[in-house]
Amino acid sequence: MKKLVLALITGAAVLAAALIPSGPPVQAATPGFASAVSAIKQTSWQTNNSVNALAIAGNTVFAGGMFTRLRQPGMASGQAPETLRSYVAAFDRTTGKPTAFAPVLNGPVYAIATSPDGKWVVIGGDFTTVNGIRRSKIAMFSVATGKLVSAWDPVVAARVKALAIYGNSVFIGGAFRAIDGATRNRLGAVRLIQGDLLPWNPNANSDVYAVDVSDNGTRVFVGGPFSTINGKDHYSLAMLNNTTGAAFDFPAAAAIPKPTATCTTRVKDIDTLGDNVYVSNGGDGGGCYDGVLAAQVSTGKLLWQNKCLGATEAIKAIGSWLYKGSHAHNCSSSPNGFPDGTGTHYLLVESTINGNLGPWFPNTDANPKSTTQVGPLAMAGTDTDLWVGGDFLHVNGTVQVGITRFTNTPGGAAPAVPKAPTLSATTSGRVYVSYADSYDLDNLALTYNVFRGSLNVGSNKYTTYFWQARKTYQVVDRGLARGSSYTYHVEVHDGRNIMKGASATVKIP
Repeated sequence: MKKLVLALITGAAVLAAALIPSGPPVQAATPGFASAVSAIKQTSWQTNNSVNALAIAGNTVFAGGMFTRLRQPGMASGQAPETLRSYVAAFDRTTGKPTAFAPVLNGPVYAIATSPDGKWVVIGGDFTTVNGIRRSKIAMFSVATGKLVSAWDPVVAARVKALAIYGNSVFIGGAFRAIDGATRNRLGAVRLIQGDLLPWNPNANSDVYAVDVSDNGTRVFVGGPFSTINGKDHYSLAMLNNTTGAAFDFPAAAAIPKPTATCTTRVKDIDTLGDNVYVSNGGDGGGCYDGVLAAQVSTGKLLWQNKCLGATEAIKAIGSWLYKGSHAHNCSSSPNGFPDGTGTHYLLVESTINGNLGPWFPNTDANPKSTTQVGPLAMAGTDTDLWVGGDFLHVNGTVQVGITRFTNTPGGAAPAVPKAPTLSATTSGRVYVSYADSYDLDNLALTYNVFRGSLNVGSNKYTTYFWQARKTYQVVDRGLARGSSYTYHVEVHDGRNIMKGASATVKIP
């Protein structure tokens, strides 16, 4: 996490009343002031290289990527024995520990999907063998036993980059030109149980990076650097029929700019929730579109668009929040956003209602030696937890390579400890108590209580984003005796945690 600028800047609103909890109203830019999951990193094992894909089935989290080993939490390379895992592993959702799932692959994994009933997990990538058995870029395992499904063996001609499962269909996206010897340009589908090829054939003219199916199963959303589907113009994003592969009208796709000499942007990830679909982008070129858009599944209508800069590699919708993994460095286009110069914000959350930034500010870094060097690359989650994979080496400033998790465990992050107030006394028996606001990594609205000894002389609530320069507010304490000394301190709480600041004393002249 980048250090914050702690210089005090006088706020526009200065409180003049001592006992009335007035002050500027809390901004209602988001559907709530607390994140669905805490910003506190929960314990989980690590990998020795990038995690490209994540998926959840029951109490198991499947991870795929470039890694070949796992190690215990908090341990740097060489500090502890490592456990062999070749490009794919599984973790217990409750403990973060690896399970016994350990198939042996001969190449990286780029995509993972689990069936809605939680019985099957399908992986895709560059591999050609699993446990010494031929598997061409795709394989399926039983979640219950961890065993490779021996009779399920579609032959995909090149890299599988994206997977989604609905009903008895496995939708596949990537760089291939054929499946089972039949022409399938970058998109195709096979049956989940039988593994045989389906007629679904959207025919993309370039690679596909993302595939997801609407919650009702009627729409398949695909994204990547392609420009046509079935020979018709559909730049980087398309909404397809789940059986024919025909493209529906999708007005929201027009929000993604067409390539220019200075900007090429393409869809990196897609996630659906209810009647909404969320789409993230990454662009090449200064100021090129890197943000997120939301659209309505049933109509294809654009609902909102966030234009933060710094490619958004992964997204996951949980309730009223859309979590995003990016290397955002400039989000000044969003209300209360941050400009360049505030560091790189690899993990953020946006409101699913309007796309505005919300209250969740953990952070990772990016491995400068990885092939991607972007930080988070994959997300998977439920109503109670969020898993993040990528090429990072640290999370919240501590060693954690490749994979991490966040949960809704009660408590969450506590506000930063407030500084001692600055006091000024007058001969009329008044003390002006000036204090700086604080910040919290998973709450926006914080309550500040100013105490003279044990007496609360002022209580107010303010909204704060941690990257904002600290503001100064003031409470006036009246009716004090001349010649007497008084001691004050500030306490700030987020509804769950109370942090008490240092005290300061002043004498009434």
